[in-house]
Amino acid sequence: MQKLLLTIDKISTFIGQSFSWLIVALTFMISWEVFSRYVLDNPHPWAFDVMSMMYGTLFMMAGAYTLSKNGHVRGDVLYGFFPPRLQAGLDLALYILFFIPGVVAMAWAGYNYAADSWAINEHSNITANGPPVYPFKTIIPIAGAFLLAQGLVEIVRCIVCLRQGEWPARAEDVEEVDVEKLKEMVHVKDEDIAKLDAFVVNPKESQK
Repeated sequence: MQKLLLTIDKISTFIGQSFSWLIVALTFMISWEVFSRYVLDNPHPWAFDVMSMMYGTLFMMAGAYTLSKNGHVRGDVLYGFFPPRLQAGLDLALYILFFIPGVVAMAWAGYNYAADSWAINEHSNITANGPPVYPFKTIIPIAGAFLLAQGLVEIVRCIVCLRQGEWPARAEDVEEVDVEKLKEMVHVKDEDIAKLDAFVVNPKESQK
């Protein structure tokens, strides 16, 4: 079971990291449009629509990835102090009452929106000759399906935590800084860090 959960975690991570490259594309596109508009005096009427669709795609396709890392915003002023079983019980109730119905509704409605958009060859009407909208609307049910799959994984994690009293492991993501490797490179030990912390807290006592 744990292997299956981690496999879906890895799929969500791969999808999220792949679509994160849209940030780079979006940055270049915005920069070029600003240059084209104010320097070349040649604005593109379709640019705003495309930027919005790129950002929307990134936002939706990162949902499952963020959930797999337990990174969605939550009001955890009290939640963080609860024991794991109580946390799991609350999460399980919220997943069943709100998450599952909401995501299923999003995926179903998104499917209908996408089907209608493809049927009429829908294009943006904000500007003349606007870009096609149907590829963007297709992302809605796809993102909903991935988010639903990850949500089912989180429900299983809640059940496991209720039985075992502790949260099961998650797939590790790439860390911004490899702390252990950095310690080796600069020849710093944990004891040295502890002494430095003690000096910062109480410098007079550390010099004795």
